[in-house]
Amino acid sequence: MLQDFKKFILKGNAVDLAVAVVVGAAFGAIVTALVKDLVTPLIAAIGGKPDFSNLSFTVNHSKFLYGDFINAVVSFLLIASVIFFFVIQPLNRLTALANRNKTAEDPSEKKCPQCLSSVPKAAKRCKFCTSNLK
Repeated sequence: MLQDFKKFILKGNAVDLAVAVVVGAAFGAIVTALVKDLVTPLIAAIGGKPDFSNLSFTVNHSKFLYGDFINAVVSFLLIASVIFFFVIQPLNRLTALANRNKTAEDPSEKKCPQCLSSVPKAAKRCKFCTSNLK
């Protein structure tokens, strides 16, 4: 049983996942700090108050703190936009630049015109409907 556990832990997928979680947590802290320390004060300078946590209303002596919810939604939207514009968009551009000179590979399969099944490119007959292929 200990050997099975050792094999599981040392599998590439488990190690890769652990590294991804640690790097993701560190990156999340960076993005959260960027939004909290730079973007939110910028919005406050333009629009007024950056903290809505004191907003509330009372119904039958029950206090509803909807300001915390607004803070969470604004934080989420800011973090998502920062990730999209500063991570996803640049990576997409870099990927497009890296792949611009690559040509499409010659497919190893073709479609049978009769049954539309995938057959090897060099095949003379379809393995499903046995029709002649050109």
